[in-house]
Amino acid sequence: MARPELRRDLTESATTPAEQVMLASVEKRVGDWAEMAPFYSDEKYGKGKAAESRATEAVLNAVILASYDSARSEVRPITRKAFEELWALQEAEGPLAGAWKWQDFHLGPWESTESGYQGAALLMVEGVNLSGRFAREAGTREHLDRLRDFLRKNYAAQPVVNQLYVLWASAKEPALLTKAERKALMEAVRSLQQADGGFRTAALDARERVDHTAQPTASDGYATGLVALVLEAVGTPRKDPMLSRSLTWLAAHQQSDGTWKAASLNKQRDPASDPALFMTDAATAYAVMALEAERWSRE
Repeated sequence: MARPELRRDLTESATTPAEQVMLASVEKRVGDWAEMAPFYSDEKYGKGKAAESRATEAVLNAVILASYDSARSEVRPITRKAFEELWALQEAEGPLAGAWKWQDFHLGPWESTESGYQGAALLMVEGVNLSGRFAREAGTREHLDRLRDFLRKNYAAQPVVNQLYVLWASAKEPALLTKAERKALMEAVRSLQQADGGFRTAALDARERVDHTAQPTASDGYATGLVALVLEAVGTPRKDPMLSRSLTWLAAHQQSDGTWKAASLNKQRDPASDPALFMTDAATAYAVMALEAERWSRE
């Protein structure tokens, strides 16, 4: 099981200096949205990158603020503003109708052609988790309905990692998946569990690395943490072998520095480099969330 210092209740969120800095930055950008330049410009990164950057940031701003607000059972004005900015950028027609442009540098799992679907599904997770009547309000529901239609229409073509996010969202938005789709996904995920009880990211999101090196074959914290967290979210019994073995793997594979590891999908990287640490951060976050959810279920 995770060390005690990693078991921090979400109601104490934003108490660390790093979180306070991050949230202050997000809230400032949301509050001054009209004056904020996108992180990536067309001039430096190529045609269309500014629009991709703007829409991607709008989704992530809403996801971040909604996540914090749902832990406090409130919807703050700044979070509502983030959703207003988000809805203004939701695509009305074409293949992305109901979703958003997304930052695409051909890098998985977050900056690829498929990543916009994952971002849209994660937004659905947080949008329907907000407290009170927010998801049922007219100004919200019509946009969530369009988002649901996009997720349904494009579900079958997604890698397993993206389908897992839809399963997660379906805990509060059941119409996202049919019973047959849910059963098929559970069977597919179960078939990918490794002998040691863990999962590996490259099995959930199969792609060839740009440097043509082999994808790691070992289980990792990102894939295992994500699977466990999603299974918990949809009410999988703790005694279910797929869930229990995943949690056992997570409890046994925390590193001495408190992290869990996962390798880049895109190339062999220096473990100390920023791109490699993105995967470590994600693996650690999902591992902690899954273990915390398991602890809460026992208390």
